[in-house]
Amino acid sequence: MSKKQTPDKAAKQGPSREDRLKSALKANLARRKAQVRARADEGSDPKRTGEKDEG
Repeated sequence: MSKKQTPDKAAKQGPSREDRLKSALKANLARRKAQVRARADEGSDPKRTGEKDEG
């Protein structure tokens, strides 16, 4: 009573773990870069309330 793996199962599994991790890392990096850009744009706006111009 042992299970036999057919070659078809490997082909139907889809992307390998490494490929999935690579694409997840790429998406995460893109999301983090977008967050940094948004925060930088937000910080460069001189009309923000609550900030004092010291100088």
